[in-house]
Amino acid sequence: MTRRRGIALLLAMIALLAWPAKARCENEILIGLIPEENIFNQMDRYRPLAVYLSKKIETPLRFTILSRYGDVMDRFVSRKMDGAFFGVFTGVLAMEKIDAVPVARAVNLDGSSTVQSYIFVRHNSGIRNVEDMKGKRIAFVDRATVTGYLYAFAYLRESGVANPDTYFKEVFFTGSHGSTVYSVLDGRADVGVVKSDIFQMLVAKDHTIKEELMIIARSQEFPDTTLFLRKDIPETLLLRIKTALFNMEKDPEGMSVLKKLEAKKFIEAGNKDFTSFYDVARKAGITVKTYKYK
Repeated sequence: MTRRRGIALLLAMIALLAWPAKARCENEILIGLIPEENIFNQMDRYRPLAVYLSKKIETPLRFTILSRYGDVMDRFVSRKMDGAFFGVFTGVLAMEKIDAVPVARAVNLDGSSTVQSYIFVRHNSGIRNVEDMKGKRIAFVDRATVTGYLYAFAYLRESGVANPDTYFKEVFFTGSHGSTVYSVLDGRADVGVVKSDIFQMLVAKDHTIKEELMIIARSQEFPDTTLFLRKDIPETLLLRIKTALFNMEKDPEGMSVLKKLEAKKFIEAGNKDFTSFYDVARKAGITVKTYKYK
């Protein structure tokens, strides 16, 4: 099963790299997506939203997958994007480095609009605390994620682990939350750090994951994936996008799109939503503007 997953992932990445970048149409709105899960599943979930919004705002809108978390800011600027669905850390980077503005985030089917970071292991690993992790292998997502790295870094630091590279036998980054789950499930890592909703989504699709993996630490709540737009986006266009998003649950077509996204509705987002990030950053001993996230 491990080899099959590995081959599938390799083929997916080869296909992605082989695809030429699509030329941008005139007046098109280009929105980036961070690689939280399998890229094909992610595009399948978001494509109906692009079609719906294009119709509602009367302007072509397209999503594009950003290659990796650490390249988000560079790609956002170089490709002249109008916005992106950012995670917590990348969202803060967007606010502080490129003056992007948080606009909206989805409410999950359970009514929540926040996520946590999970530190998890296999049930039979014998690992239950930080002391048990010494000399083991740990899989993070990316240095530019809170739920896939920074929370765990702060957690380890508060437990006396100043340098994970020397505390663990191996430290590696998978590039996505889904890949991190499978790294632990397949035995390539002993400890994983992952975003809670991706973990729960995978469990819902494969109940054996819940039987084999267990969560040993949970973070505080963070805002879930949030849509950010350029600060200088025309006010009329911003209003049309907000109106379309905030009225989706009142529209049968919008409800169908939300179902595909596994969401109930969209709500307004703001800078104050990211207070919990700065608490974790303080515990981790980092400053966003000087942090080396790549």
